[in-house]
Amino acid sequence: MSSSFFRPMPGRDTGQSHRAATPLELFFDLISVIAIAAAAAGLHHAVAEDHIGDGLIKYVVSFWSIWWAWMNYTWFASAYDNDDVPYRIAVFVMMGGAMMLAASIPFIFSEFDFGLGLFGYIIMRLALVSLWLRAGRHDPARKTTAHRYALGVTLCQVLWVLLYYFAPREYFLHFIVLAYVCELSVPWWAEKAGGTPWHRHHIIERYGLLTIIVLGESLLALALAIGEAGKISSWIPELHLLIGSGLVIVFAMWWLYFSEDDHHAVDGSTAKGFLWGYGHLIVFGAAAAVGAGLAVQVDFLTDQAHITRVAANMALTVPAALFLFGLWVVHEIHTHKAGWRRYLLPSASIIMVAVSYAPYTPAVAALVLGAVLVVKLIHNESSS
Repeated sequence: MSSSFFRPMPGRDTGQSHRAATPLELFFDLISVIAIAAAAAGLHHAVAEDHIGDGLIKYVVSFWSIWWAWMNYTWFASAYDNDDVPYRIAVFVMMGGAMMLAASIPFIFSEFDFGLGLFGYIIMRLALVSLWLRAGRHDPARKTTAHRYALGVTLCQVLWVLLYYFAPREYFLHFIVLAYVCELSVPWWAEKAGGTPWHRHHIIERYGLLTIIVLGESLLALALAIGEAGKISSWIPELHLLIGSGLVIVFAMWWLYFSEDDHHAVDGSTAKGFLWGYGHLIVFGAAAAVGAGLAVQVDFLTDQAHITRVAANMALTVPAALFLFGLWVVHEIHTHKAGWRRYLLPSASIIMVAVSYAPYTPAVAALVLGAVLVVKLIHNESSS
């Protein structure tokens, strides 16, 4: 029996036309904005204070948790979103857990305390378990798949609790890697029992929206640079050059990601879907870190950072290089099997890291990204 309060959850039509992100999904993304901003801010301050290694570890832990919770919700919604009252309540519970995770990030960076974040993360994941159990009841053909998801996610949360309370503190990071492997393995195991009906165009749009969100963190860093430039009475050419270069960098990253020939590279196959979906961790994490790198550049130019110029430059160029490498993983591998185009982005990644030692690094980095974009545009035009 179907009503506005309770609807069946049999699985969505994979060929549905005009399938777009729902208002509830966009609402959920707002929480991701808060959490990603907190993680990027933590990385920015850690690097500026010369706690680079420590900051990178905490950033990876924080960002991975945000991304993994977001990704699992997104793929489930693509396959089973029925938008009834129980579904909305479950998603709101996830959002509450996500808020707790976002609120915990400053504690992770300052004290390496995962308690609050872990609690919020588990709330999110168990709410998703309830949805998988519903999907198993309403989609008999994929019952085993849904139950594998529910069981695997539940066992992973038990593992997190055991690690947090019983693992020796000095080996905690090693156990986190183990827990990550277990979490990443659940979808592989579950999908072997039968693929879920995720919608190709919907997933592409959802990933594109999160890409815009993480690039927005870089725009926030540029707004900080503009504010700092307005405060300083004396003319600092490098700061103004940074603002212009940063705009080019962010715009080029956006254009490269949404390149017409590459943006729809993923097809409906499970293997490519996993590579495309998981590979975006590099794209998302690097894009947000570029924003942190721009903020570090502002601190360095205004004498607020306690690091060398090369370290400040690498805070920008390394994530930019990783962004290019991530695009190669999620786009180029699918669309360019041979030829020089296959090596364009990896080569540009290496050049980007070398740019760290160049004068006016942000400007040179902008030129590298711009050159890559121009080459791709010329090649696309000649191929059409």
